[in-house]
Amino acid sequence: LSQAFSWLSKSASFSSGFSSQPRADRVATENLSYHPNPLLAIALVILHGVMNLIRLFADVIHLFGIAALLYKIYKSKNCAGISLKTQVMFLAVFLTRYLDLFVYFVSLYNTTMKLLFISLTGATVYLIAIRHSSTYSKEFDTFPAWALGVLSFVLALIFHEHFNIREVLWAFSEFLEAGAILPQLWMLQRQRNTQNLTVYYILFMGVYRALYIVNWVYRFIFFHHVDWISWVAGLVQTALYGDFFYYFYKCFKEGTAFHLPV
Repeated sequence: LSQAFSWLSKSASFSSGFSSQPRADRVATENLSYHPNPLLAIALVILHGVMNLIRLFADVIHLFGIAALLYKIYKSKNCAGISLKTQVMFLAVFLTRYLDLFVYFVSLYNTTMKLLFISLTGATVYLIAIRHSSTYSKEFDTFPAWALGVLSFVLALIFHEHFNIREVLWAFSEFLEAGAILPQLWMLQRQRNTQNLTVYYILFMGVYRALYIVNWVYRFIFFHHVDWISWVAGLVQTALYGDFFYYFYKCFKEGTAFHLPV
């Protein structure tokens, strides 16, 4: 039974931290397959495979949102309505979180996705800040992003797993990601003429995070995996998207153009 379903444990998974979680998941799945009740063992291993697919789907949505935004800017040669501050913060998130690229190799999928997130977001920052800076809506991108950076760093110095550079920067990336979308939401509130792709970009980011929370709940119930920093930061981030989801659904139901109340 273990051999028959071992392929499920090897389905693409993307670890956002510095632990060897993909390996831990494989070991946990192998343990599930030795459950004394064969039918329950099959059900648990299949469930694990489904959860990995959900996490894979979340990563694809995340990557698609970033790539679609980049393509829109490149094709239209216009970045109006897109927050440079949000993109810079997301780039900082990826650069500080994925330092493990220089330490060990998890999988081709893991490495490829991390490099794509860094390179695509870096390209987006370049297009907004340099290539098409004349179309950048700087007058609306006024959220004090520096305060989020300082707060995230202070929290990382206080709350971390181990006091070393990689772990502190990983915690910093978690806290910073929680509020990185705020400058973009700030811009949406102040610009009545919002572009559909910008709205859907935010939607994709919110769905990606919500799907990861489903995976966290599953891993806690079945594997007793606890990660308070990711959990708290993820819940805060999801709560910020919650208000956006509400108004997106309201505008969609009423058939009106999307807007956030000022």
